[in-house]
Amino acid sequence: MKAVSLFSGAGGMDLGFINAGCKILAAYDNMQPMVDTYNKNIGGASRLDLSTCDFSTIAEKLGFGDSLDLLIGGPPCQGFTSAGTRFWDDPRNSLVRNYADALRHLCPRWFVMENVEGILTTAKGVYLYEAVKRMVELGYSVFIRKIYMQEYGVPQRRKRVIIVGNREGKPYHFPLPTTPASGQIYRDSAVTLRNAIEDLQDVEDVELDQVPQWETGIKLKRMEMLKPGQTMKDLPEALQHESFKRRAHRRVMDGTPSAKRGGAPSGLKRLVYDEPCLTITSAAPSEFVHPVRNRTLTVRECARIQTFPDDYKFHGTKRERILQIGNAVPPRFACILAESILKSDQEEPSLEPGLVYYDLSKASARSSSLARTERMLEQLKNTQLQLDI
Repeated sequence: MKAVSLFSGAGGMDLGFINAGCKILAAYDNMQPMVDTYNKNIGGASRLDLSTCDFSTIAEKLGFGDSLDLLIGGPPCQGFTSAGTRFWDDPRNSLVRNYADALRHLCPRWFVMENVEGILTTAKGVYLYEAVKRMVELGYSVFIRKIYMQEYGVPQRRKRVIIVGNREGKPYHFPLPTTPASGQIYRDSAVTLRNAIEDLQDVEDVELDQVPQWETGIKLKRMEMLKPGQTMKDLPEALQHESFKRRAHRRVMDGTPSAKRGGAPSGLKRLVYDEPCLTITSAAPSEFVHPVRNRTLTVRECARIQTFPDDYKFHGTKRERILQIGNAVPPRFACILAESILKSDQEEPSLEPGLVYYDLSKASARSSSLARTERMLEQLKNTQLQLDI
């Protein structure tokens, strides 16, 4: 398959699709360190402001016509929206608007859009609803699922929303888990942190960004006290960070105690070797304590947990490199996802274009926010069925 990548970042999704046999013809991101990383490891990326670019011009320049197989990548969910007809005019929604414009002008047979779990309920579901509605209007059948990455060989408890679209009426089947997880927040899994990084615990290698930052003073005392699975709240009060104690007792503007809104921030966290890691974010190297060493994770350990190969080089400052890693789609999962699309592409068309299929949670119970989003998607699905009739 020939593909174009948007919001390509460090290239995690693209690397997985390449490993599955796809060819990336062009890639775009608006952050120079990410473009530098992409070009050092994959090549073919250009810096582009995806909130303001003109995709009709880009489509003409690339010259695909209607022959593009695949568009991959996903606009970051900005958390802003306006209701009703103003949604697409609101400049704060420019990223999702331009993603829809890319679909209209590049006209790929398939697309893959990845996003954080929060897109399911952002702006009371309006953000996802409007995006999917536009995809349907462009003639795509849309398939939505919340994915638990530890079920696909990724050693971390990472939840993401994957949206796949096809404009030829071909049915799509999300890949079955390769390592099913169960238990409290799906900790029980054959994919563990130990398998991912144990061989790196005593390695120091500048070329792999594998230089542990050994701690001293009160931070070392905190780490020494933390047992696997414990966080700052498990420490004696004298060792808790002042900012943590302030936040732990704050009340939000509506007067609800923070303890009833998911609890206080946990600060330092001692990881557990024989479970999947917590979700790797840009804060991981400052907050995640190694399971058996009194230090935080290194950039290379974070990359391992995200399933990047050790010879993958990240460019920019340490902060920029960990941002690239934390934002990436794990290449191991991306490869499995790509293989599922390649398999579905071999099937004969059997669906009416423009339908919506979704699976937003493994849990039987639904929060009121998620239930509202499902009702909106069901309404959209029913509307399209009535139009087909």
